[in-house]
Amino acid sequence: MAFLIEGRLFGLLCLAVIMAAVAYYIKRAEGGSSPKLRRIPGIDAIDEAIGRAVEMGRPVFCSHGIANLRGATSGPQTLAGLSVLSYVAKRSVDVGAELTVPVRVPEVWPIAAEIVETEYKLAGKADEFNSDSIVFLSPNQFGYSSNYIGLMMRDKPGANIMVGAYWAESLQLAETGARVGAMQIAGTANTSQIPFFLVATDYCLIGEEIYSAGAYLTNDAPLMASLAGQDVGRIIAVLLGLLGAITVTMGSTILLDLFAM
Repeated sequence: MAFLIEGRLFGLLCLAVIMAAVAYYIKRAEGGSSPKLRRIPGIDAIDEAIGRAVEMGRPVFCSHGIANLRGATSGPQTLAGLSVLSYVAKRSVDVGAELTVPVRVPEVWPIAAEIVETEYKLAGKADEFNSDSIVFLSPNQFGYSSNYIGLMMRDKPGANIMVGAYWAESLQLAETGARVGAMQIAGTANTSQIPFFLVATDYCLIGEEIYSAGAYLTNDAPLMASLAGQDVGRIIAVLLGLLGAITVTMGSTILLDLFAM
């Protein structure tokens, strides 16, 4: 068939299997059989961090990273950060915490504001929403980080939650949060920055854990089912990796030929 590209047929087959698995688990979830998610301490600690900030009379900072929504790898991280922001905003409204949301990207600014304002409206506290708490700092990477650092040094948050795409500013922000005594929860899928979050924050979400945060926090059945379907893809990848190592060691190129289909 002319529309099929040689060398990509096997990838197409794997994609079809994963999509079928996602559809299967979503169908099961609609029938009341939702998959179970393993406990993630960093996500469990969000309520504790917000409660601690309230007890100390300090604000809660929640950042969704510094990326826009269009990047192939960074965009999904921003969406993951915004899903965490939605939960943090809800809990902050419930317990009366002062929430500050530092923003770098102009196109994400109104989305973050809408998320927070919606939580105030749902709680019947629309008049308490302060648009100034969604703070646009700078479109420049280090302009953003220096302003974020200044905010933390002045306001001394009791909780600093950072989930999204971060680069060289990650250690700057995490060290400042530790210096002002904030309880910190951070997460990113940028592997080069994970070590900095691990050593400088109280809890760290590693890699793909940030993508599960939305399903984990909301217990939304379709979202949890989608994660279960994606796990099928991970299992396939691991099995193919093991089989590939074994077959190549034995001098066979059967899997390499399969990939070249």
